[in-house]
Amino acid sequence: MAPKPLASRRPTYSAARRASRAEIPFFLRMAEAQVVKARQGRERGRAGTIAAMRFFKDLSLSAFVAGFVAVLVGFTSSAAIVFQAAQAFGATPDVISSWMWALGLGMGLSSALPSLLWKKPVMVAWSTPGAAVLAVAGAGFGMHEAVGAFIVCALLIIVCGVTGWFERVMNRIPMEIASALLAGVLARFGLQAFEAAQTALPLVLLMLGTYLLARRLLPRYAVPLTLAVAIAFVAARGEMAWQVVHFELARPVFTMPHFSWQAVVSLALPLFVVTMASQNLPGVAAIRASGYDMPISRLIGFTGFMTLLLAPFGAFALNLSAITAAICMGREAHEDPARRYTAAVSCGVLYILIGIFGAAVAGLLTAFPKELVAAISGLALLGAIGSGLAMAVKGESHREAALLAFLVTLSGVTLAGVGSAFWGVVAGAVALAIQGLGRRKQREDTSSVSAGKTTTP
Repeated sequence: MAPKPLASRRPTYSAARRASRAEIPFFLRMAEAQVVKARQGRERGRAGTIAAMRFFKDLSLSAFVAGFVAVLVGFTSSAAIVFQAAQAFGATPDVISSWMWALGLGMGLSSALPSLLWKKPVMVAWSTPGAAVLAVAGAGFGMHEAVGAFIVCALLIIVCGVTGWFERVMNRIPMEIASALLAGVLARFGLQAFEAAQTALPLVLLMLGTYLLARRLLPRYAVPLTLAVAIAFVAARGEMAWQVVHFELARPVFTMPHFSWQAVVSLALPLFVVTMASQNLPGVAAIRASGYDMPISRLIGFTGFMTLLLAPFGAFALNLSAITAAICMGREAHEDPARRYTAAVSCGVLYILIGIFGAAVAGLLTAFPKELVAAISGLALLGAIGSGLAMAVKGESHREAALLAFLVTLSGVTLAGVGSAFWGVVAGAVALAIQGLGRRKQREDTSSVSAGKTTTP
């Protein structure tokens, strides 16, 4: 049977559909497209409403207070170093305010958005050792060269995130060493809580007693109750520095970057090294010690992107947090690990408020006595310190190396401008390598003796 001529063939479904749509007037097709877009918008809005409802359902008082304590500890412990770093480049008060705007916005968005997306507590902070490096090395450089160095550092962090180099290195570190590293970093804050008793003994004793009693009666609200009692105590004694609170909004100031090899070598490279070794390294350890599985490379790349975006306004380096992360990832934030992300979101929102209201919120946080901040941070981290130490010494094969990593990290030693967190990992890795060589040699000797016994007539 001969095939039908082309003209007599029936059009396919898609061809017929295109022909029928071609006959529809243009304005009707546009109206149909608008209806589809509106439907999609309603679906996205419904999904956003459901996500918001879930967040408020998961949010608890203990989680919000954990976020507040994280902001209190993170800001008051190192804000002065950031101010010194900005002043080293000749920053004016408006530029310093812009730095706080950029850092607050960057930390807030980088913490809140991933936490809402993955329903896991993601904590991002500014690089405190990076600020210290800038404060020392900034002499002789202007703000334009500094911003150029910030951008170079951000690009290097993005490369580490995109290529996955940093995550591959972290995957080779045993959990015991990572837990010892975290415990060493946090233990310094635990010691500071009791060192504060030298200058504020009644306050520290009151906070310790409240914490122990609340852990016995209301363990979930131990930290919020301790903080509330401490604030009431210092307020009643007139020890709140209300004079430092000034209500004004921060305004971003754009600085055009200028790139020079001197600034790259003297500022960008040291800033990158200390941020990765002294901040991101313990930050990843905090995530893994808390039992959360997160895409580390994507997080590193995201912090680099946010730094790149906000660098012209003063965001010198953003990174994963360890200290504040332990506060929001511990049992004190919430008994259910699946709901602790609300503490990170609360922390992120508070950071954004710091960025927007600048001096007002900064002054409010710095109004607390330093002894109160030291004591509440140490008490809030007790659980994380205990968990880290328990994990570090759990396995006998890694116990000695983990203890070396813990002690080196706890010492706070700084060599070649790199903090003790990095050298703690190096000490633990060297100890593991030497122990591995000894075990390998012992196995070889044992196998050779066994072989000799077998061949003996």
